[in-house]
Amino acid sequence: MPSARRTRRRPGGTSVVAAGLVAAGLVAAGLVAAGLGVIPAAHAAHAAHAADAANASAAKLDRALEAFVAAQGGPPGIVVAIQRNDDFTLHTAGVSDLATGAAPRADDHVRLASVAKAFSGAAALAVVAQRKLSLTDTIGDTLPYLPRAWAPVTLAQLLGHTSGIPDFSKSSAFQEALGSSLLVAPPPASLLEFVADDPLDFRPGSRYHYSNSDNIAVGLMVQAASGAAYESVLQSRVYEPLGLTNTSLPGDQIIPAPYLHGYAVEPPAAPEDISEVFAAGWTWASGGIVSTPADATRFVRGYVSGATTDAATHSAQFRFVKGAKSEPPGPGANAAGLAIFRYRTKCGTVYGHTGNTAGYTAFVAATDDGLRSATVSVTSQVTPNSDPKRFPALRRIFGLAVCAALS
Repeated sequence: MPSARRTRRRPGGTSVVAAGLVAAGLVAAGLVAAGLGVIPAAHAAHAAHAADAANASAAKLDRALEAFVAAQGGPPGIVVAIQRNDDFTLHTAGVSDLATGAAPRADDHVRLASVAKAFSGAAALAVVAQRKLSLTDTIGDTLPYLPRAWAPVTLAQLLGHTSGIPDFSKSSAFQEALGSSLLVAPPPASLLEFVADDPLDFRPGSRYHYSNSDNIAVGLMVQAASGAAYESVLQSRVYEPLGLTNTSLPGDQIIPAPYLHGYAVEPPAAPEDISEVFAAGWTWASGGIVSTPADATRFVRGYVSGATTDAATHSAQFRFVKGAKSEPPGPGANAAGLAIFRYRTKCGTVYGHTGNTAGYTAFVAATDDGLRSATVSVTSQVTPNSDPKRFPALRRIFGLAVCAALS
């Protein structure tokens, strides 16, 4: 497979090969011209050191991507988008489509899997900022048709995975229904019927447990409070404000072209293209979003910095449960907030989400000011459960991507 590639986009939109972009000779005689002024030698030396550190981080990331794809059982492709202020760099290894050999691009569509939960958070917190919903509103207040045992569960508990509602995707009845109708999903509310007769896993608010049911309920609460379809709220309160032009929540299995093909990788068999094997409606607000590396970058930078809500709600979102991990775990020490995770790494702290589904694994994160970000898109499902041999290497890549963003 092709070796790792790196492409940089400058703010004006020009793309150039990033390797060797730091020209020798810019620092001379201790002075660097800067507009009408001059940068002292110490500042120039600091800038040069920072550039060297950034290049070293990028090179280390590129080597890791190449090794990850080349290893037996590795994914056909991987894309890492790094943005530092206005400087966007795309790192790729492998291919977007084994049939054509095309190289991955920033505008290739990809399933974001559970990163969709962050989108549900963005939509819900936007509606909270509109005063149409509050973090203390309950399922009983907003969705009275759901099981009575769920009535005390608040929006905040749903967003923070402390609701106690069982995960519908773990239900054998759900798995049977999915297997018998891969391309035709039921209405979103019907997804919760798979666990409607089950008791709560624990008293709401008493502990953390990641559950796909939580974000289905969030989507339904957004619809009930806003009086609009969840997809419409995403469009008006998330996509448009953040400038997302290639992001959607489809109900069917179709991924807009061009897209990163997702694969089932089970050596010694050849990778099987499973990009469109099931309808996104089977995961809806918990995992159905389709986006691109470029749009995912725009999203996480805006979302983490609070661009879709107000200051008070954003502050409440950033109260974390230590040790509560995303699925799959992100880099460093994980902690859960409201539809967001904190990742404390050796290079610094970022906030975001991870996701995985058949054929894909994703990671998005940004600094709290939204100025530095990293997103990772992998064209196979790599988690501690689905691929325990290779997941440590992927988690290391998550960390290297963060370091490249923060260097």
